[in-house]
Amino acid sequence: MNQTLANPSFSSSFPLPRGRIAIVSASWHREIVDRARLSLRAELEAQGIAPESLEEFDVPGAFEIPLHAKLLAQSGRFDAVIACALVVDGGIYRHEFVAAAVIDGLMRVQLDAGVPVFSAVLTPHHFHEHDVHREFFAAHFVEKGREVGRACAKTLQAIAAMETAARLSPPSARPAAPARPVAMPG
Repeated sequence: MNQTLANPSFSSSFPLPRGRIAIVSASWHREIVDRARLSLRAELEAQGIAPESLEEFDVPGAFEIPLHAKLLAQSGRFDAVIACALVVDGGIYRHEFVAAAVIDGLMRVQLDAGVPVFSAVLTPHHFHEHDVHREFFAAHFVEKGREVGRACAKTLQAIAAMETAARLSPPSARPAAPARPVAMPG
C-alpha cells in the first residue's frame, strides 16, 4: 500500500451490510501500533463509517493475528477485518518468516472467508529500540493507518456497488456461466 489512492474521498456515508469492521492489533510495540489503529479509525470515520461500527481486538503479537482474523471473518458479523502490527527482528528468529506467515495467513483468511482483510502489519528491515526509530516508525504508522483506512472504505464501496449491480441487473443481462469442458472418450 505504498500508493496514493486517486480519489481518497467517498460519499459522506455508506451502509455496512453487517454493520461492523474488526480491527485486530498486536500488543507488542503498542505505542507504535496504536498510531496505525488510531489513524485508520479517523480515516474510516472521515469516509463516513460510524465509530460504533468499529470493533477492536488485541492479540499478544503479530503471529496470533491470522487465527483471530479467521474467527472474526467466519463469524458473519464483520464486513472487513483490519490487522495492525509491527514485526521486528528480536534476535531469536528471523522476523521475515513471521511477517511472511502473517501476511500469507491474512490472504488465506480473505480468500477462504470471502471477507476483505487489510494489513497494516509492517516489517522494518532494521529496527532498534532508540528514539529515532521509535519516532520514525510512529509517524510512518500514522500514514499506513490512513492508507489502510482508505483502502478498506474504497473496497467496501466497490463490493457494495458490485452486489447492487448484480441484484439490479435482469438475469438475461448477466453473463452466462462458462461452459464446462466435456471429456471426450479416448
